[in-house]
Amino acid sequence: MAALEVDDRGVLVACPDCGQKNRVAFGRLDERVRCGHCKHDLAIGRVPLEVSSSADFERLVNTSSVPVVVDYWAPWCGPCRMVAPELEKVAQRSGGRYLVVKVNTDALTDLGASHGIRSIPTLAIFSGGREVSRTAGARPAADIEAFIAQATR
Repeated sequence: MAALEVDDRGVLVACPDCGQKNRVAFGRLDERVRCGHCKHDLAIGRVPLEVSSSADFERLVNTSSVPVVVDYWAPWCGPCRMVAPELEKVAQRSGGRYLVVKVNTDALTDLGASHGIRSIPTLAIFSGGREVSRTAGARPAADIEAFIAQATR
């Protein structure tokens, strides 16, 4: 899983071809993006991204041009570990239509509390800076994709 690097202007993504870090503005997450160095296409959002701070999370969900699917989880949670490979499939098949972001509620307890997370795994979808849908429990990739499709219509 890639660690999400965010600054005040966008998401930092390493090019898989040359390793160069590229900044993708929050407002351009829904566009085709190429590496500034080698011009290789950057597949934004093809893997779940691990959020490392509450500030990064808030910046991302409040300014992203695509919906953000958030998985609230914890390392000790068996169902969370079961849903992780399913979320990888979902991210891989997203086609850039949304980002899959993982929030470790043990590490970022303030996010779990401020968003009212009472059980894990919980999936929430944010669009336009606000939560538009939520569901709890482990489920297969197809069910997760159906949940996302319903919430982002």
